[in-house]
Amino acid sequence: MKLLLNCFLLLAALASCTQEPQAPKTVQLLFDSIPVAKPLAPLVSEISGIAGSKTVAQHLWGHEDSGNPPQLYLIKQDGTVQKKIFLKGATNRDWEDMARAGDDLYIADIGDNNRAYTEYAIYKFREPAADTDTVYNFEKIQFQYPDGAHDAEALLIDPTTKDIYLITKRDNPSLIFKIAFPYSSTEINTAAKVGALTYSGVVSAALSPDAKEIIVKTYTALYHYKKNSQSIEAGLQITPVPLPYRMESQGEAVTFAADNSGFFTLSEKGFTNSVSLYFYKRK
Repeated sequence: MKLLLNCFLLLAALASCTQEPQAPKTVQLLFDSIPVAKPLAPLVSEISGIAGSKTVAQHLWGHEDSGNPPQLYLIKQDGTVQKKIFLKGATNRDWEDMARAGDDLYIADIGDNNRAYTEYAIYKFREPAADTDTVYNFEKIQFQYPDGAHDAEALLIDPTTKDIYLITKRDNPSLIFKIAFPYSSTEINTAAKVGALTYSGVVSAALSPDAKEIIVKTYTALYHYKKNSQSIEAGLQITPVPLPYRMESQGEAVTFAADNSGFFTLSEKGFTNSVSLYFYKRK
């Protein structure tokens, strides 16, 4: 059902330009326009979030979404899936995005296709080493929105303030919410609305390692924000510039390389028989 719904949204996005930002027509030339493609092997069907690894050089972390176990995948940059790492005691209700800030990974259990939930969660834990098989210790940051349910698929973490940012998918336009640090791990936090984009359909977002760039992803496009010293919510109010993007079957994940040499995108399998990890090298 989720696959069919996402396919419908993809077709709707392709058919309509009213949801796209009024950005310059020229494509930003910060990155190569043709990505290096590496087949994901063995195939993981429903990758919905990725993050560049700091503890394991030349690797990424990935996770699947609803209906799958609460586990990470360690993925080599050549597309080889190295291993799974289980989060003992966690629940994958609908994991939709992940981010790394400092030494920690954050996984966002924020998907809500039917807008049926009243509470959501962020899992925060120390980034595992390559020889880890199970993560036993994590902080579960539960939160609610001030105005009811939202379906969100994008997560950003400010590495300096540790504030958590969420961007909704189905609101038109997509809304930006913030869970300000310090947040509670024993009580329900409330995310504050801090802005909106000029488009909708956001499925992932990534902050560069130097915290000066943001990429926001929809099914059909990538948008680049150069924020310098502004806060994340202020940076997202700048008019974005489109980046080169090779369309994926159901692309729901984007992240910068840990060394800031470029960025990666990865797709769910959708109706295809294979998936490739794409790398867009910085010029």
